[in-house]
Amino acid sequence: MSQRKNIALVCAGKYHDIDYARLELLKLLAEHPDARVTVHDNYALGDVLDDCACLISYTCDVVAGADDCERLRRWLAAGGRWFALHGTNSVIEFVNTRPLEIATPDTAPEFMQLLGSQFQAHPPICSYTVNIADRDHPLTAGLEDFQTTDEMYLCKMTGDYHLLLSCDYTDPVPEFTSTDWQHNAVQPVMYLQDHADGNLLYLTLGHCRGHYDMQPLTDYYPNVERCSWEVPEYHELLRRGLKWALRK
Repeated sequence: MSQRKNIALVCAGKYHDIDYARLELLKLLAEHPDARVTVHDNYALGDVLDDCACLISYTCDVVAGADDCERLRRWLAAGGRWFALHGTNSVIEFVNTRPLEIATPDTAPEFMQLLGSQFQAHPPICSYTVNIADRDHPLTAGLEDFQTTDEMYLCKMTGDYHLLLSCDYTDPVPEFTSTDWQHNAVQPVMYLQDHADGNLLYLTLGHCRGHYDMQPLTDYYPNVERCSWEVPEYHELLRRGLKWALRK
């Protein structure tokens, strides 16, 4: 008989179809009958975190304050596992809308240090190749390089990490003010970072947006974007990531 595993899912934020991402993640978590999930809209998890086998996050422009960062740090160091997705490492500020100018200010350094990276820019949604950087790791073993259409996250790395997936990009991104990502030889797509006895797994894929997710910048966004959520390899990576988080 397997033991019940408590999971905290933090799913909230701006400029994304959070309802869609939340539902899809809950459907994948429902494949684990021993999992019991609590859903949160911020990182002020309090005592909930102490009883959790793992933390799953899909957020954008949502960060933890100093006290919550310290609680997360202690939990990770004691053996916690955190599976962070897409915009979890994003802080976004629209400087201008016409012409478009977007800043990614360094206003949450403690939080980004926990995540091992901070989002800096992405080119317009495009098709690109995701490369398997480590073909021997259980999270990627047996997978082949694949094509996806998504926001290609370009990040400033804030610590040591083990690269699992990558992509190649060197062109400018004029809509974003930061160029710190250009210091990377390759652009990480999925990586592992150790925290004493715990670990963090970050996967940058998974943009999604509906018609009403860019308010108040615009009342109606013309396109529904599902990106990697429509790619079989992404679902395989999510399933493997969840099994990793649950120590399966």
